[in-house]
Amino acid sequence: MLDTQITAEVPKLVTQYIARQPIFDAETGIYAYELLYRDSINNAFPIGTTDGQATGRLFFNALMLIGIDKLTANQRAFINLSSDALLDDFPKLLQPDSAVIEIVERADNIDKVSSRVTALKKEGYTFALDDYDGDEKWEPLLHLVDYIKLEVEEPIIKTNMLLKKLKRRFPDVKIIVERIETHEQFMLLKSAGCDYFQGFFFARPEMLTYHNVEPSKFAVFDLLRCTSRPDLDFDEVHQWVAKDVGLTARILKLVNARSGNQNLVITSISQAVIYLGEDAIRQFVRVLALSELGVDKPSELTKLGLTRAYFMQLMLEPGGKEMSERGYLVGLMSVLDAILNMELDVIAKEFCLGDDLSSALLNFNGMLGATLQLARAVEEENWSLAVKLLVTIRPASPIDVIYNAMLVARQYGDEVLASIIEDA
Repeated sequence: MLDTQITAEVPKLVTQYIARQPIFDAETGIYAYELLYRDSINNAFPIGTTDGQATGRLFFNALMLIGIDKLTANQRAFINLSSDALLDDFPKLLQPDSAVIEIVERADNIDKVSSRVTALKKEGYTFALDDYDGDEKWEPLLHLVDYIKLEVEEPIIKTNMLLKKLKRRFPDVKIIVERIETHEQFMLLKSAGCDYFQGFFFARPEMLTYHNVEPSKFAVFDLLRCTSRPDLDFDEVHQWVAKDVGLTARILKLVNARSGNQNLVITSISQAVIYLGEDAIRQFVRVLALSELGVDKPSELTKLGLTRAYFMQLMLEPGGKEMSERGYLVGLMSVLDAILNMELDVIAKEFCLGDDLSSALLNFNGMLGATLQLARAVEEENWSLAVKLLVTIRPASPIDVIYNAMLVARQYGDEVLASIIEDA
């Protein structure tokens, strides 16, 4: 049974923003998209945001929940990473072939970054050096990266000379020139041997918006605390993830991304946590901390999800720990359609819930589906349906078992809200 002594906030639904700018080949076909962090409808990098914060928020709010393939329409992705994010192995949260990691022009600790890039390249990761300016400090990285990005300078001959110099030294490296604003610049760069092109002449960054649910800052702090210990307690991680819809959604999406084509089916939160392993969990929590996530309002939808999840867990306990954990996950996921503004069938597919859990969510099939339907019947005070479902789920139990389970489950949800009021 999950510990109900909670000191956590509850996430709220927010609108997230991200921009993508296409990168074109010499024939003006789209080669890739660069994904850019935004915090509002204003299509500009937010003032006062550090590279580290932008990296964390881009990873956590977009890449790990929505998915790179959807953000780039299955095109290649270029993603900026801060020095700290590289040194903390953030790329390992992605499949090696899913993105090109851009080393930003404000990067420091170049020797350490070079060493980490060397190690990550051996695992199949691809890198670009952003806004190269010819400074000697970049020398350790030049022979490691697969792409070098330049910005257009005036007169254009300066950019052409640097481009040709790089081509002579590193014939296998692809050169991308940014901030191209005229057809003349494009033609001159193309004749100089530029491989790929980016700028307002082709397309401005396109704003994408989507609904998201942010994890609570108290959950983040508690996860930070338990992952800072030398020996990771997977059960404690599971406890905190299970109490936060935002964390649950991202953990499941991360498992989906890391499993690749293994056709892995997730049936419980604890299975997802154990599958990821110690290193990935620690990296995941560092992303959380770097993102500075946190909210100031409780969500009634999240309270409903927690209550429903705990009710299902209690009702299914006679079937064993595995069955009750699966019930908890189904209950928690059953409110994500409203929170994320997505259809449940899309959620079931995106989070690799498998046939058993998916059919429970979508059609109330099986024991899990019947218990979810029972939870909803109690919420709607449809007692005639509740009695019929109880006969299917726990035929030897009196109706009081439903009253008692829902009472305890509602207390579980209420304790979360009470903790917010106390800590506000």
